[in-house]
Formats: sequence, C-alpha cells, structure tokens
Amino acid sequence: MDEERKETLKTEESVNTPAESAEKDSSVKDTDQEQIRKAEDQKAAEGDESAKSAKESPEPESEEKDSEKDKGFFGKTRKDGKKGKKLSKEEEKITALEEEKAALNDRYLRVCAEYDNFRRRSQKEKDNLYGDVKAATVTQFLPVYDNLERALKQGTEDEAYRKGVEMIMTQFNTTLEKLGVTPIECLGEKFDPALHNAVMHVEDEEKGENEIVEVFQKGFKLGDKVIRFAMVKVAN
Repeated sequence: MDEERKETLKTEESVNTPAESAEKDSSVKDTDQEQIRKAEDQKAAEGDESAKSAKESPEPESEEKDSEKDKGFFGKTRKDGKKGKKLSKEEEKITALEEEKAALNDRYLRVCAEYDNFRRRSQKEKDNLYGDVKAATVTQFLPVYDNLERALKQGTEDEAYRKGVEMIMTQFNTTLEKLGVTPIECLGEKFDPALHNAVMHVEDEEKGENEIVEVFQKGFKLGDKVIRFAMVKVAN
C-alpha cells in the first residue's frame, strides 16, 4: 500500500509540474512584455519631449544663423555697420549745420560792424554838417558885429544912443558865447599864421619879435575851428 501511495504521489508531482512550469513561463513572458511596453512608452515619451523642446526652442539656432548672416567681413555685425552709417550721416548733417551756423554768425557780425561804422560815420557827418552850417550862419552876422564895434569907437554926445549901442553889443556877445563862438586874442600876442592874418608890418624897437601891435578886424573861433582869421599888424 505504501508503494502504491508513493507512485501516486510521483505521478501527481509529474502531472502538476508541467502546469506549474507553464504558468511560470507565461508569467515570465508577461513580465518581459510589460518591460518592453514600458521601455517603448518611455522612448515615446522622450521622443515627444524632445520634439516639444525642439518646437519650443528654435530661437537659438535662428539667432545663431542670423548672427552668422549679420557678420561682416571683419567679424562685425551688419547691424553695427548700419548704425555706423547712420551715425556718419548724422555727423555729416551736424557738421553741415555747424558750418552754416558759423557762416551766418560771421555774416551777422559783419553786418553789425558795418552798421556801427555807418552809424558813427553818419553821426560824425551830421555833427560836422551842423558845425559847418552854424559857422556859415555866424559868419554872416560878423559884419554886424564889426559895425557895432566901429559905432562904439566913434565919439558922441548922445549918451542914450551910446548906451543903446553898448546894450546891443553886449547882447550880441552873449549870443555868440551861447553858440560856442569865441573871439581870438590878438593884441600883444605873437603872430600865429593859424589864427592871424598879417596885413601890415612895422619896425619897432620897443616891441618884441612878431608881436601883434594893432588889430584891424577881430577874428573868431567856433570851438577849435577858425571861422574868421584876425586881421592884424605885426612888428619886427
């Protein structure tokens, strides 16, 4: 009986072992397939991530290409060259404007200088013209002065007449002074050809050389300008 049981147990073991081995084989196969699937899924995920990253970051490559395209002959970018050209054009415009400004400023200064010279020249001509007109006008009244002076030298018994002439002469002298006209000193002075006109000459040991001893007609000056020379007699 024991032997039969042993044989049955062996047979059962022999029958059960193939099934178990099959189950084991199938489980191994399932695990291998799962690992393969996981690996494939991981590869697919990595591929998707790389594709996304490639789509999201295309700029560095394009920027590098653009930078390579923009590089010039000397390694400088074309943008810098364009900026340099723009700066050079702007500098040329600035220099042109500065030159135009300098030319206009020089022209302005020249016009101001010419106007200042014209103003001074016109004022000088005006002053000279006024002086010439005044001198010519006063010269026309000097014969009246000479006649009043001769009238005072003549003796008269009419004191009222004489006093009237003296008053007129005083008023005449005051008017000449207001106009800037002064008489030229002559008697006792040395002869000066710039002021005097010698019409007679006399020898007199008591008088000095070229001394004026007599005045025939009084001379006058308007400022520093002689409007009438004094007519005199000179000794020695």
